[in-house]
Amino acid sequence: MFSRCCGALVAWFVIGAAVAPAWGADAAVAAPAPAASEAAGGLDGRIQDVKGDVIRLNRDLLVLEEELLFPASTQVALFVSMDVGKLFELDSVQIKLDDKVVANYLYTPLEVQALHRGGVQRVYLGNLRAGEHELVAFFTGKGPHERDYKRGATVKFEKGTDPKYIELRINDSTGKLQPEFDVKVWQ
Repeated sequence: MFSRCCGALVAWFVIGAAVAPAWGADAAVAAPAPAASEAAGGLDGRIQDVKGDVIRLNRDLLVLEEELLFPASTQVALFVSMDVGKLFELDSVQIKLDDKVVANYLYTPLEVQALHRGGVQRVYLGNLRAGEHELVAFFTGKGPHERDYKRGATVKFEKGTDPKYIELRINDSTGKLQPEFDVKVWQ
């Protein structure tokens, strides 16, 4: 009951600030006063300022959340990139870390085009303890001569206390006329 009354009061206040209430015959033709329109403009400005503050606060909260969930000492990030890609049409990627599937991704044609233009996709962000780990990535799609193609790439790497960034690269080997799947561990 209280919130409904307050809501009606706030609605009347906001509307009443811009338009005079029609209580009498003379008031029906009354135009908003110049001070009332300036107040409405000031209110719009304050609303826009509050919206901007909310957006900045949300951004800061997301950054803090990522820092808390994925601290630099345990963070590992996996990226997919593609060089030219004329010998391989990517459909999907499956990634295993230490025999546990951590990511499956099915690509749309627009996403594949973005990779062809030099885009890099972060396909996984997670935590790993320090020590030795094994990464296995399976790439499926259409290979040369429109045949179904599934290949894998494996790498063993040492995770220390620094964040680890790993790039899964798909390259065309013009000498072999085959796609090559490479894993690069960034230092």
